Amino acid sequence: MPELPEMENYRKLLSERILDQSITNVTVSREKSINVTPEVFEKELVNERIVYIERRGKHLIFHMSTGKRLVLHLMLGGILYIGTEQERPKRSTQVEIEFGEVVLYFIGLRLGYLHLLSAKETDELMSDLGPEPLDYRFTLEKFKERLKGRRGTIKTTLVNQRVIAGIGNCYSDEIAFAASLRPDTKIQDVLLNEDALSRLYHAIQSVLREATAGGGYMEMPLYAGDELTGKYDEQCRVYDREGETCTRCNEGIINKVEITGKKAFFCPVCQH
Repeated sequence: MPELPEMENYRKLLSERILDQSITNVTVSREKSINVTPEVFEKELVNERIVYIERRGKHLIFHMSTGKRLVLHLMLGGILYIGTEQERPKRSTQVEIEFGEVVLYFIGLRLGYLHLLSAKETDELMSDLGPEPLDYRFTLEKFKERLKGRRGTIKTTLVNQRVIAGIGNCYSDEIAFAASLRPDTKIQDVLLNEDALSRLYHAIQSVLREATAGGGYMEMPLYAGDELTGKYDEQCRVYDREGETCTRCNEGIINKVEITGKKAFFCPVCQH
């Protein structure tokens, strides 16, 4: 599932390509991916423009020239591609938004959605999300406050969108590794250890910034010639590295376990 770095990468790259471009056509192949009828969806979008793209947690919010918002959550398996009809990916698309000869393809929206909402409806939808972890206001002290009274593991806490927005399965494991903590460590034990708490906070910052700069781990480029999107997959230290030797200690073999139904990866030697 795309997480903060993937969606931030999409936000930056799409902002360079579609802002203020007139929407010339809309195709909806799966009505369940949107929240209005295809006719209303098309009427609201055609001849209008996207003036700003915002990211909130794992969502992209396309601000329309009409004041409405298109809220995207890719969920599991969702990806984006932008290109001409000749560059159309060999994947089924659920929604297509055309900007002249260029088309933004929404792929894999089986669980995800692209909803047309008012500004108020968008704010209400986002109201339960926790703070943005890379916001300058999200300090170590704020992080500590978010964890107070929490139960569960590092893994389950980091992926809880009400606690912190934007972190999922991949980066929770990478963050735990960077902090030299097992993902199944109890969060209440972290709160009792100032050094561990500081390591975990700074790992959130460093991993998410590094992954964002590296284009995230998405499986395919956003457009033809895109050499950034997905490159961070090669830099993951533990996620999906089961059976490989740890790149940090060169001793441990990366383990895969389940923590409350979620797969987690860690090095048993240098994570404690």
